[in-house]
Amino acid sequence: MALHADVVITNAKLITLDPQCPRATAIAVRDGRIVGVGSDADMTPLVGHSTVQQNAGGKAIVPGFSDAHIHWELTTRWLHSVDLFEVPSLEEAVQRVAAFAGGLPAGQWVVGTGWFQDIWAGRAFPVAHDLDAVVPHHPVYLTGKSVHVAWVNSHALALAGITAETPDPPSGQIGRDASGQPNGLLFESAMKLVAEHIPGQSPDQLADQMLRTQAEAHRFGLTSIHDFDDPSCLRALQILRERGQLGLRVVKQINRRWFEAALELGLRWNLGDDWIRIGGFKMFADGALGPRTAAMIEPYLGEPENYGIVVTPKDEMLYWANRASEAGLPLTIHAIGDRAVRDVLDVLTSVRAEEKRRGELPSARRHRIEHVQVIHPDDRHRLAELNIIASMQPIHGTQDMQMADSYWGNRSQLAYNPRIQLDQGVVVAFGSDAPVETFDPLKGIHAAVTRQRADGSPGPDGWYPPARIGLTEALVGYTQGPAYAAGLESRIGKLAPGYLADLVVLDRDPYLMPAPELLDLRVEGTMVAGHWAFGGL
Repeated sequence: MALHADVVITNAKLITLDPQCPRATAIAVRDGRIVGVGSDADMTPLVGHSTVQQNAGGKAIVPGFSDAHIHWELTTRWLHSVDLFEVPSLEEAVQRVAAFAGGLPAGQWVVGTGWFQDIWAGRAFPVAHDLDAVVPHHPVYLTGKSVHVAWVNSHALALAGITAETPDPPSGQIGRDASGQPNGLLFESAMKLVAEHIPGQSPDQLADQMLRTQAEAHRFGLTSIHDFDDPSCLRALQILRERGQLGLRVVKQINRRWFEAALELGLRWNLGDDWIRIGGFKMFADGALGPRTAAMIEPYLGEPENYGIVVTPKDEMLYWANRASEAGLPLTIHAIGDRAVRDVLDVLTSVRAEEKRRGELPSARRHRIEHVQVIHPDDRHRLAELNIIASMQPIHGTQDMQMADSYWGNRSQLAYNPRIQLDQGVVVAFGSDAPVETFDPLKGIHAAVTRQRADGSPGPDGWYPPARIGLTEALVGYTQGPAYAAGLESRIGKLAPGYLADLVVLDRDPYLMPAPELLDLRVEGTMVAGHWAFGGL
């Protein structure tokens, strides 16, 4: 006797992303997995007396979205701190900080994120003096939109003991005024000089806050994430799991600071289950475009001495990379500038040679380059040759286009460009890098397909039109790409029998609307493991 489904949805427009059955009208779910996809009539044998039958009313249903690069703890903290995300002026940023501090006891830290000096008049970086007059009794720590620079006040500098005599840390820089005094800007690793003085939260407190972030993720249609934050994030996620409150599938990357501990424990890629599993080993090759610390082959326009910052020298990177690969951990390396991308590709060439010598297939070590924001023409073919995943964030391109043109000039033709990699068969996994940008995948899909901002700029053809990709490619980038990078390609990323019942209901069929209108799409329901985590039908 056939087992009946728990839920059967009919009268839908299923976009399955399964080549065996690209379109369907009905889907059946049992025990958190998909047990049937096809026509409404095909589901009849799976309907029993206890089956919940739901009519989609012709709405579109797609596989659950995955964010292949997110900072989950930082995003959570951002939702509970001063919101400076792209505030239009320095004055407004300072006003928001002052207003937030006004509700806190004297001496308590004021933390915020999201400021972006490139959209302010004059495009000058803020300094400690801008904050000192309005928040003299609170230490202030505000990360820039790139999360590669921090703006602090003099109170915070004093608590951290940063003076004119404090040396720049390795791979970092303390901003200084003309007299050599710290000016309140901390770049790259120098950010830690102040950040380590900010009191932490208990794991339970952080877990409580994550529930709000998770609800927002479900509202956006996200059902899985690849997290790049520290073990404190993992502890809180496990607490949610223990409470029965975890509603996202999490791939947890291991940052370099904890690499030795991971090796000692014997952690390997894919250890875990369908809810929490170990990902790869994360390193930084360079900085970011916003603070102009991305490592470049040629200098930034207008700054002939500035080639960016190499965070991890190539020989050191190779040492760590070989150790990680041999220990069963794929690499996930941050590289934004074209020099950084080249250095990473050189390292991965050597790593692949060692893996071949050991008899390991590329699929056993799914190495990734995070961002690949600009690539040199001579290197555009190398990810394909080495079977490297391009982990990219489409919304970075539309948000950064003016800044990229200002600092990189014609090099921007090959910047934020998944088209290059897709044309060569490279697996592309899309994400947001939140809290740097919104973690709404529909906004990322719009950016990838149109290369336009929400206001339609820079015009109907988008920014460097040859870099645009198709809607199916964008959907795959937010579903199957991250699934493959996580080793979950047999479980998520498609609507097919045997796959986990993670899906998203959209108010309309995205294939039946002009590309600029993709921003108007709305998520009406998000199902995770067969249960509605948001909305429904």
